[in-house]
Amino acid sequence: MLLCMLTASNVLGYEADFRLIPYLIGALYGGWPTLAFLSGLYIVLRIPMLDSVWEMVSFGLFLAIFIPLILLAVRQFQRDSAEHKRKKALLIMTGMMLYYLISMKGYITVNGEQWTSELFLTLFLSTIVTLMAIWLSIFKIESVQEKMLLYDEVKRISINYRNEVEKLQQFIDETSFGVIFVDGEGKITHFNEIAKSLLSLQPKYKEAKELLGTPFPLVFVNEEGDTCVNMLYQALNGERSSHLPLVNGEKMLLLTSFSLRMSLSEQNSGAALIAQDVTELRHLQDEVGRMERLSLVGQMAASITHEIRNPMAVIRGFVQLIQERSPENQEEYFRIVIEELDRANMIISDFLSLAQNRVLVMELSSLHEVIHELVPLLHADANLRGQQLEVSLCEQMPLIMMNDREIKQLFLNIARNGMEAMGNKGSLHISTRHAGSKVELRIADEGIGIPPEQMKHLFEPFFSTKTQGTGLGLPLCLSIAERHNGRIDVESQEGNGTVFIVTFFLPEDQAS
Repeated sequence: MLLCMLTASNVLGYEADFRLIPYLIGALYGGWPTLAFLSGLYIVLRIPMLDSVWEMVSFGLFLAIFIPLILLAVRQFQRDSAEHKRKKALLIMTGMMLYYLISMKGYITVNGEQWTSELFLTLFLSTIVTLMAIWLSIFKIESVQEKMLLYDEVKRISINYRNEVEKLQQFIDETSFGVIFVDGEGKITHFNEIAKSLLSLQPKYKEAKELLGTPFPLVFVNEEGDTCVNMLYQALNGERSSHLPLVNGEKMLLLTSFSLRMSLSEQNSGAALIAQDVTELRHLQDEVGRMERLSLVGQMAASITHEIRNPMAVIRGFVQLIQERSPENQEEYFRIVIEELDRANMIISDFLSLAQNRVLVMELSSLHEVIHELVPLLHADANLRGQQLEVSLCEQMPLIMMNDREIKQLFLNIARNGMEAMGNKGSLHISTRHAGSKVELRIADEGIGIPPEQMKHLFEPFFSTKTQGTGLGLPLCLSIAERHNGRIDVESQEGNGTVFIVTFFLPEDQAS
């Protein structure tokens, strides 16, 4: 506005310039603070240029009319669309130019000047140029503002997109699934650390980030790798989704592959492979199967117990009756028969207890006392087999809540299994250990060991490697251990023997 006033031309002594353009534009876009500043600047610069009373009156009326008009139009103008802003600015500027022309006519009349074609053309062109300048100025300003708004929106969307990508990246990196992404050319774009730990990769790849940009067929090894490669190829060829369980030794994975498609064109842009470790789920399923078999054993035991015990009771009664009528030199034979009948009855009871949650009578007892009671019996068995028995008990052993009969059954079953595994040689090592809240009973033999494929079936009912075995001994031992708040772990190497570790967990008040 200052530049326009300094470069104003003189028409018959009346200054003609374009100062109203920046004045109006600045006031409309800047609001009342800008209007007040520009009006003050306009007044300060314009008053020294006023040469006559007519100019002073005309200038005063201009301020009195248009400053309130602009002030009323400012708020609505800033909320209007670009088209309405141009129309409103042109309307106000048209009013200003009409006032300018009227004041110009009055100035000419007062000073006795004459209208000339040059004057008319100058005023006409000045009006046209002013109106065009207003229109073009608002058009340019609105275009710049629109581009700035668009830039801000694009920037906001870009930041939100970047944040969402970072969240997705963190989710993929922290999830318990192995995740692999490949692009349409088969090059790896993402490979998290879980996938590296679950899948078999070439040894040269030490970190997951080293795989980025590598063609996926080059990173896998073994049959497991062939499966992953085939599933990714299928996904790249357009298959929507596929699921495949993969067993590798003790580890079981569930592999899922699917194609990645663009949302608009449905064009295939890559593929993804997700590997989930379901080994624990598999163990849970095996445990459920074991419990179901135990339940079946319990139902069978409950149904046949009475049918077996009744005839055995009759046999025992008649044996006692015959014993009373027999000579004394046969007394020992009858005693053996009765003891074996009683032992058979106890075996039936153990069979029944295998899968029943019956209430046990437990007392605070010493595990060492139980071992000391049974060691002579085991020594006798070892001597008959040509084996040795080594016992090493810890010095401090706390009392634990136990049922003596069941713990003896557990101890004898595991010890005799170890002796049978060694044949006619070797040593059976029995030891105990107390550490914190745990009491351990370790029974180690020097037998042939247990093959890995048989280890997972050890505690299944009816599974036995013995020709005359029932497959109920170890399941019964596990059931006893669990009823005594314990567990049984097995360590074995083929050719190096087997160690059964029975762990009892003490209550917090007994832990030291």
